[in-house]
Amino acid sequence: MNTRKNEKNLTPGYSFIQGFYWINFAAIMGFSSLYLLNCDYSNTQIGIIIAVAGMISAILQPVIASYADRPSSISIKKMILFFSVVQIILAVLVLLTYQKVFLLTGLFYGCLITLLQLLLPLVNSLGMESINQGRNLNFGVARGMGSVAYAIFSYALGIVIAKTGARFVPVSIIVMFSVLVVSLLLFPFEKAEKKSAKSGGKHSSNPFAFFMKYKRFSVVLVGCVLVYISHVLLNNFTFQIVESKGGGSEEMGFVMAFGALVELPTLFGFGFMMKKVRCDIWFRISGIFFMLKTLGTLLAPNIPVFYAVQIFQMLGWALIAVSSVYYVNSIMDEQDAIKGQAYMTMTYTLGSVIGALLGGALIDMAGVNMMLVFGTAAAAVGMVIMLAASEKGRNPDKVR
Repeated sequence: MNTRKNEKNLTPGYSFIQGFYWINFAAIMGFSSLYLLNCDYSNTQIGIIIAVAGMISAILQPVIASYADRPSSISIKKMILFFSVVQIILAVLVLLTYQKVFLLTGLFYGCLITLLQLLLPLVNSLGMESINQGRNLNFGVARGMGSVAYAIFSYALGIVIAKTGARFVPVSIIVMFSVLVVSLLLFPFEKAEKKSAKSGGKHSSNPFAFFMKYKRFSVVLVGCVLVYISHVLLNNFTFQIVESKGGGSEEMGFVMAFGALVELPTLFGFGFMMKKVRCDIWFRISGIFFMLKTLGTLLAPNIPVFYAVQIFQMLGWALIAVSSVYYVNSIMDEQDAIKGQAYMTMTYTLGSVIGALLGGALIDMAGVNMMLVFGTAAAAVGMVIMLAASEKGRNPDKVR
């Protein structure tokens, strides 16, 4: 397993994959409200599109992960390539129907969101499987480069859209997913044999068996759904929040970029942080900062203070983005690893569903502040559950 430690450093290549995934995340999710508002969708309708896309993704994620965990499945790399090509086709369709076919625009954009969420556990598992095979890869640094790319692209896209209009959103998706496909083709990856295939180990392919095997993990997932609801409300309705503080599309691009930049010390330094404190403890701490960021957003009276609140993202989203991946890797048996990552990602998807459904409706009925009150309450309850239910990893060598 460790015979490959001296091989070529795969961190740069995997950084490109993470980078262009998060660039596409910025375009598809970060600018979803702006784009769909320009296509005459209401806040409630936008919420429904995001929610339905999330529900479909939540159903498909464990199914695809169970398939990926099978010894007979195609490699994760090939699965990501396939979904990326489909995304390019969908983005072309979104562009062609812009302000022309109302229903098809929403349908195709919803499909973009669904596949984007399906890709995340596969992209994370690609890195963790490489590490588990003894390959030379630093996940934290690669994920940090994803945030750098997200920050630069968000800021640039905000400026470009202010000058050219929302139609540039699908154009950017087409270009950036094309680059992601090239990055994947250049990344060396071999599918490893699963222990269950060689030793007949128990394979928890059925969700009930999986959650009976990992009981505390199922409780942790509930806490994650709640903190992610708060995060999704801030992310999916950034434009509306910025407008309520007195800003516009340029300020939206800047706040997205600044929020991503403050993540970098955590992401780049997480390898060092794990040498000092176990990943499950960092995972717990992240819940506290989700609550602080949502509360700070609620209380911010203007754009400058709203910018300052983004500092909480350093130990909120940034911390959970890496600590959750290592946490799952540390408590799961090898034959359950991809499923574990999928269920963790599914908490974000479910948070997206609930946040999208309630967020748009709350804004339309009671305003942005009421949406933020709800988000703060959800984050507070989720934080308590994460603090209480998280456990020390079963695999000591994967905890640090």
